[in-house]
Amino acid sequence: MTIHFHEGDLPDGLDLGPEVAIDSETMGLRFRRDPLCVVQLSAGDGDAHVVRMDRPGYDCPNLKRLLGDPAVLKLFHFGRFDIGMFQLHLGVETRPVYCTKIASKLARTYTDRHGLKDVVRELAGIDLSKAQQSSDWGAAELSPAQLEYAASDVLHLHAVKARLDEMLEREGRAELARKCFDFLPTRSALDLAGWDEMDIFAHA
Repeated sequence: MTIHFHEGDLPDGLDLGPEVAIDSETMGLRFRRDPLCVVQLSAGDGDAHVVRMDRPGYDCPNLKRLLGDPAVLKLFHFGRFDIGMFQLHLGVETRPVYCTKIASKLARTYTDRHGLKDVVRELAGIDLSKAQQSSDWGAAELSPAQLEYAASDVLHLHAVKARLDEMLEREGRAELARKCFDFLPTRSALDLAGWDEMDIFAHA
């Protein structure tokens, strides 16, 4: 594994292929309180690109271009949060997208364990460490342990997606999953608009 660290943006001319795994690190889980600090990406080739955001300007045209590129499928785990953060701080709607957590909930109905650690352990045979999950992502310098943690969250999503795609096809839920992925940026927009705690489709 090679981790490429970038300040502020992805480098010019970087081609990560037609499917890119993406995750982000923030100072917390509240949209308007907690800033977006780090975005990590992988082409599924065993390497990771970790971008520390230039706050508060978030001037990152190459990253923004990638997020909005209709020819590149963006892979997430619980993309609802990351996509919302990108809408809020980068001003870009991320499409098209694939969420391994949604796919897991539709395909792995035999379990209620759909966190990244559990999904990667079962479907990719990798035991992820979550030791740095709650560390200070807004620090002036990121530690080697933080960089390794950030990379680990995107390195295995391509392999997990391949397994989940097989399961979704087997169970006849691939089209249902695709429609959920298509709706995901709208779900994130609802979160930002104040409906984060409400299911507007519920009867109550």
